[in-house]
Amino acid sequence: MIGAGIGGLVAALRLAHAGLDVTVLERASRPGGKMRSVSVDGLPVEAGPTVFTMRWVFDEIFSECGACLDDRVALAPAAILARHAWGPDGHLDLFADPNASRDAIGTFAGAREAEGYDRFRARAAAVYRTLEEPFIRGQRPSPVGLTRRAGLTGLGDLWRIQPFTTLWSALGEYFSDPRLRQLFGRYATYCGASPFRAPATLMLVAHVESQGVWHVAGGLSALARAVSDLAVANGAHLRTEAPVARIVTDRTGVVGVDLADGERIPADAVICNADAAALADGLFGAPVTKAAERVPPAERSLSAVTLCMNARAEGFPLLRHTVFFSGDYAAEFDALASGRLPADPTVYVCAHDRGDGAPEDPGSERLLCLVNAPAGGAVTPSEIAQCKTDLHRRLGACGLTLSETPATVTTGPAEFGALFPGTGGALYGRASHGWMASFRRPGARTAIPGLYLAGGSVHPGPGVPMAAQSGRLAADSLLADRATARASTRRSAGAATSGGTSTP
Repeated sequence: MIGAGIGGLVAALRLAHAGLDVTVLERASRPGGKMRSVSVDGLPVEAGPTVFTMRWVFDEIFSECGACLDDRVALAPAAILARHAWGPDGHLDLFADPNASRDAIGTFAGAREAEGYDRFRARAAAVYRTLEEPFIRGQRPSPVGLTRRAGLTGLGDLWRIQPFTTLWSALGEYFSDPRLRQLFGRYATYCGASPFRAPATLMLVAHVESQGVWHVAGGLSALARAVSDLAVANGAHLRTEAPVARIVTDRTGVVGVDLADGERIPADAVICNADAAALADGLFGAPVTKAAERVPPAERSLSAVTLCMNARAEGFPLLRHTVFFSGDYAAEFDALASGRLPADPTVYVCAHDRGDGAPEDPGSERLLCLVNAPAGGAVTPSEIAQCKTDLHRRLGACGLTLSETPATVTTGPAEFGALFPGTGGALYGRASHGWMASFRRPGARTAIPGLYLAGGSVHPGPGVPMAAQSGRLAADSLLADRATARASTRRSAGAATSGGTSTP
């Protein structure tokens, strides 16, 4: 197993539980990949994903391996999904209770917008139901395969998910208030995409959040550690600070990996949990470049500028998840599409020490502040400094003042590119722009026998639960192929297979 991101960890867990000899090789000092934390003033601050949804994915994964998610991770359901602000005059909360959200929208924007929310929520649920089984749970389908699987009775459902309509355009059918279009259009950024270019199918994210958001004690890095610990308990071997230099192949397929220090580890199969672009760009050797397709810089997903800090927050009632929207959303995404940091960015703030209200200690607290940024290119240090100024200006426009300590950790596209090679700083692989984008993500199987893929850059897509699902699909593919090979061997007298399997 190459990489201990959540996709690789889930694959390692499933394979180890199935009795295979599994070795996980991670170049960083800790498992988790993007589910990571950094130290600020001696305190851990989450520096990666912070919103936990679709817990059924992890409930099933843990259960299938004889464990219980709730026994391994402390989870608390959020009563308020997120708080949203556009200026100093009030804010809008979305609630776990959809009726409460409807009432809040009605108070904020009027009865007509509340009725539009009801229609939007119903459509988002229908989109999710249409895609869960064939797309989210299944191996990567082609457009033809997805249509064939839907059958004649399901063609209407596929058409109604509006794959050829942009999310921004579709939102206009439900909301006339531009602030609500901003709010629900932001779900495109969960995939590193622009709401002005992403397909309307991404409205399913609204349904996903409406089914529950959970606060994770210790953050999502703690969830990654829980999966890692369970994989090790099932027999997987985890090696950190073990960068892989190349995947070794012969005429039969994968035969092992070489570490950067020259050590060779034999293997019958390898699951690569790096960004698929790293394979295509030759970072694991020329023989495996055909395992994935190159992603041109213009087709990469968004990056980010993040500030992990210990700060005193004053003047605005933060919740765990709060979004401060740009005054001009179209201009923000025009700038990003042009490779520039926006002058008036939308800012997401995760207040780690809060839940649905203020923390018990009103003093300094751990915060992650994030703005979208273009991947690739060269965002200069002076542009990063200006971005910080613009970030604080947007927060100040909504009444929030942050008094941070000097220990703030800033991460921009260049740093993300160094942390995750082959990405150019893109956090979500290929951008979900256009109806074909999701079908262009590689699946678990590759053209090279014994080489499989997992992670947010492959099917079914980015985000913690989807990346976990990719690891599940990769492990299932490997196990199915082994079973097929064994069945074929039994039918062929005189043939033999190797004994053990090491899955680095």
